[in-house]
Amino acid sequence: MKIAEIYRSIQGEGALTGTESVFIRVSGCNLRCWFCDTPYASWKPEGDDLSVNEIMDRVSVWDSRHVVLTGGEPMLFAEMIPLCNRLRAENYHITVETAGTLHLPVQCDLMSISPKTSNSAPDAIDHPRWNRRHERSRFVPHVIRQLLHDFNYQLKFVVDTEDDIDEVEDYIKQFPEIVRAQVYLMPQGRNQDELERTETWLLPRCQQLQLQYCPRKQIEWFGALKGS
Repeated sequence: MKIAEIYRSIQGEGALTGTESVFIRVSGCNLRCWFCDTPYASWKPEGDDLSVNEIMDRVSVWDSRHVVLTGGEPMLFAEMIPLCNRLRAENYHITVETAGTLHLPVQCDLMSISPKTSNSAPDAIDHPRWNRRHERSRFVPHVIRQLLHDFNYQLKFVVDTEDDIDEVEDYIKQFPEIVRAQVYLMPQGRNQDELERTETWLLPRCQQLQLQYCPRKQIEWFGALKGS
């Protein structure tokens, strides 16, 4: 399995914000979001092929008991199954970060689903092939239902404009089993100034809609850097 990076940091998004964690970032993704903040794991995947044993050796050098499997798209790789089994056997808390387009029978404590709405598509002129593929692949309702059924979950939506909120609401209505308190809206942005501009109107809208606001604290703390 190609791994872009393994590092220790602090979770900056969702229910476990502030939790020291070891991040294992797989390299490879079936989508191409225009705002992807880890293009080295999607648009131009890089990294080394590592076995489960090699990954575990790198994780074990840190004291943290929380591991985040991220990408790219972790659910692309069947090797996630034995990796999660090893992590569970060694009593790690496991978060899997996924776009919710693929399912694997992994063991995890939190399935962190980031559905990709229409605001995520790459430019149709600059990237026509990926635009078509992305639009075909980004929404797989039966996979979302299975993930919601099988795992403790949170949903995180990237919001760029106020119109995006209507699409999020329409999305939630398709899945009555979704608990609104487990839905997070994140501002689109690659630096703190961009995030704060969106926060001024997105935070009160979250409060009005009884959804969680997700400020993406890792950008505030570290900037949009690799290994953070």
